[in-house]
Amino acid sequence: MICSLSDLRNKEVINIKTGLKIGYVDDVEINTSDATVIAFIVYGRPRFMGMLGKDDDIVIKCSSIELVGEDTILVNLQEETTLTKSRRFTVENLLK
Repeated sequence: MICSLSDLRNKEVINIKTGLKIGYVDDVEINTSDATVIAFIVYGRPRFMGMLGKDDDIVIKCSSIELVGEDTILVNLQEETTLTKSRRFTVENLLK
């Protein structure tokens, strides 16, 4: 199957290890010397409408990609902590 970047942006990325929805492909990392795709990048989710920043971007290496289907991209990510735990802000942290 041949996919353009706009096709990839419409595919949902799901971790098959945990079943969590990661997001959608926002960017692609390409090696320009041999024209190969190195990784897909999913931008971090904004916190409180972007006023508290955003979560870290998730870089998915091509070796972690299991399947690119019609609607979804299935990946096998070992790093569960980046996907499940988000940093929490309290009022005390914001006032410091």
